[in-house]
Amino acid sequence: MFVRDLLRGNDIRFGTVAASLTLDDWARPSLCDAWSNHDVLAHLVIGYQAGLRITATEMLRNAGSFDRANAAMARSIAGVSSPAVLLDEFEKLVNQPRGLGRVFPRRLLLGDHVTHELDILLAIDREPAIPSDAAVAVLNTQVAVPNPFVPAFRNSRGLRLRATDLEWTHGEGPIVEGRAVELISVLGNRPRMLSCLEGDGVELLAARVHP
Repeated sequence: MFVRDLLRGNDIRFGTVAASLTLDDWARPSLCDAWSNHDVLAHLVIGYQAGLRITATEMLRNAGSFDRANAAMARSIAGVSSPAVLLDEFEKLVNQPRGLGRVFPRRLLLGDHVTHELDILLAIDREPAIPSDAAVAVLNTQVAVPNPFVPAFRNSRGLRLRATDLEWTHGEGPIVEGRAVELISVLGNRPRMLSCLEGDGVELLAARVHP
């Protein structure tokens, strides 16, 4: 299956899951530092619609920082759009992305969307149901493709990683094992699920996630 098909199928599934969340769920802090679940949803919408000019302008307002610009745009949109409105917009954009969403690498978008779904669901103690083919694709991208926005490639270096719930292993060195969603989240620099991982490489991974 092509990555674009994985991305679209996963986005449609996420929309169904997200529609079942309550307003209280959306107001809760996510695993993404300093973002509420509502902010994370706004970020997903922005990723599919923001143009280069808007993004560049926001970066200028935030001392050239993409991360700060990204956070500012997400909070701004979340401040004026309810989760229901954002979900409707996300559903439309899945089929017709605009701006940077049309050209951003699909494998990185899939990783971004899965990681942020975990940011939302794990924060409210809800069990994720990421399809195995999508989870494997995200893990393969995390360990193989340096990403300026997510330090998963760096975090995985020199470790033997093994998913305990599907057929996936990578690397050599001290072992770190856990469910695929736990590996994805921690490699993406979210420490919340570190306690769910096992192996003699967990301490090294924790030091990278908590520099």
